[in-house]
Amino acid sequence: MLFQTPRSPIPQRLFSVSSRPIFWCSGLPAARKFSMSPPLKTQEPVITRISDLPNSEAKWVALKKIEFVDQVGKARTWEVAVRKTRAVKAGVDAVAIGNVLLHPDRPPSTMIVIQYRPPLDAYTVEWPAGLIDADETAEEAAVREFKEETGYDCKVLSMSPVQAADPGMSNTNMQMAMVEVQLDGSDEPPEQRVEDGEHIERVIVPLAEFYDRLVEYSKQPRMIVAAKLFHFAAGMHFAKTQNYGIPK
Repeated sequence: MLFQTPRSPIPQRLFSVSSRPIFWCSGLPAARKFSMSPPLKTQEPVITRISDLPNSEAKWVALKKIEFVDQVGKARTWEVAVRKTRAVKAGVDAVAIGNVLLHPDRPPSTMIVIQYRPPLDAYTVEWPAGLIDADETAEEAAVREFKEETGYDCKVLSMSPVQAADPGMSNTNMQMAMVEVQLDGSDEPPEQRVEDGEHIERVIVPLAEFYDRLVEYSKQPRMIVAAKLFHFAAGMHFAKTQNYGIPK
């Protein structure tokens, strides 16, 4: 765990320790870091090959061609990526988990996660998220995924309507859960329950610094902030800084 002053640089990844550290980005002194369980991270991820993938070999995603007639009667086609794993019970692919952490001695904060994403060959800064299992509701998946990725239990405050994830390229959809976590004041982070191949880094950021921290992350090499996360933080920042009659 790493404590930093509010305007100091964002914490750097600790590659010499476990792949799953946790950082506090707060205005407290001292610097302590905890490592979680193995496997240890020994190198930066490297793409060794990119090749075409036949649909018959694809486990998670398929490529389809849509033929349709547009609003003026013209026949058109569209290429679309579709998930093969949509949950039957929920009718939704995935859930993202916006979260507020309440600490007895610190301002309200949120936990973001950083992980390597091969499609971008970069580390992405995101909120915890995951696919919904076949027998789950989106709310049940949110609680499970948050526990797996962060180690914390949470209380669901609200669920969004179903949202399009990337409508120009895919039929994927999702919901956003807003959850609350009551911390007990201990600085010892709970154990994650990530799946094999997942290397998820946890960072706790005060909500008052949320937007500025994401801007800082965006300036780091080989790092990109997920659009959904940045849009949420930018909305908070806009509401606070622009005078359009929005209550502050």
